[in-house]
Amino acid sequence: MVDMAKYGTFIWLSILALAAGFLIYPATNTLFLETTASHPYIMGFVKFAILSMMGEFLAARLVYGKWTKVRGMIPKMVVWGIVGVMIVAMFSVFSHGVDGAAADGLLYLGGSKFLRAFLISAIMNLTFAPVFMASHRITDLYIDSRYAGKATSVSQIIGTTDWGKFIKDIVVKTIPLFWIPAHTITFMLPGGYKVLFAASLSIVLGLILSFAKMKNKGE
Repeated sequence: MVDMAKYGTFIWLSILALAAGFLIYPATNTLFLETTASHPYIMGFVKFAILSMMGEFLAARLVYGKWTKVRGMIPKMVVWGIVGVMIVAMFSVFSHGVDGAAADGLLYLGGSKFLRAFLISAIMNLTFAPVFMASHRITDLYIDSRYAGKATSVSQIIGTTDWGKFIKDIVVKTIPLFWIPAHTITFMLPGGYKVLFAASLSIVLGLILSFAKMKNKGE
């Protein structure tokens, strides 16, 4: 077994360097963009499964003060992959939704690329994001409980979770202060760069959600 406490930094940085190199090198960058365009859901699954888990490992490192294994890594990667598929769809849904509403005279864009990006980001993060983040919190805690050998259910997790703190930390603070500005930048970028920027944000997403969960549990 790999000694995470000893080799965690090397492993984490190596994966990050490999991913960055793959995206920077012209031949593999072209392959990445072409594959993303032709198989968006598969690439969304893979991207979020890997990079968001890196965020989880980094969150554990910050909370515990050392690199440690993340319980239930495989099922959590599957959940993150499903999240990636959902986000790929939502990016398209909200982009076309804002454009459609503007065409119907329901939203004013004034030809502003920034205003369009801001409205897509704000509407998506104020509607879809809270539901998605709450759902992720529930599945994450369920996996943690099962791998800790505790008998639990989704209803028990919903009943014992501090939703007030979740709303305060994630919905009230993180969404307006980080995600709306970050995704405003995302929606202003050209297609290829939009994909790359969204990929980097998935590390931050895993970090934020995992860090908030672990601090909330007082681990």
